[in-house]
Amino acid sequence: MAFDEGLAERIREALDDHPNIQEKKMFGGLCFMTKDYMFCGIVGDELMARVGPEKYDAALSKPHVRPMDFTGKPMKGYVYVETKGFEKDKDLKNWVEECRQFVLTLPPKKK
Repeated sequence: MAFDEGLAERIREALDDHPNIQEKKMFGGLCFMTKDYMFCGIVGDELMARVGPEKYDAALSKPHVRPMDFTGKPMKGYVYVETKGFEKDKDLKNWVEECRQFVLTLPPKKK
């Protein structure tokens, strides 16, 4: 599955001020990572957002958002955002930053 290269560039621009961001192809799309944790990504033309368990229900209450479910079981703390949910750059930047801030609260991964 291909991912939206234009969306990838918009996410890169939203992350311009943040060092230590890595990109990795996975899930048939592209993921953005920091501290060895994925915090957002692209599947097709949708945003995959890791909002965390505490903000999961609030994220699902927003328009154009649904549970992330590609294995048959929704992954709590992760959502898909349809393109209408981030048409404005400000909205995309808010999603990306919320996700990045969440993973910054996680403990370092054990190597």
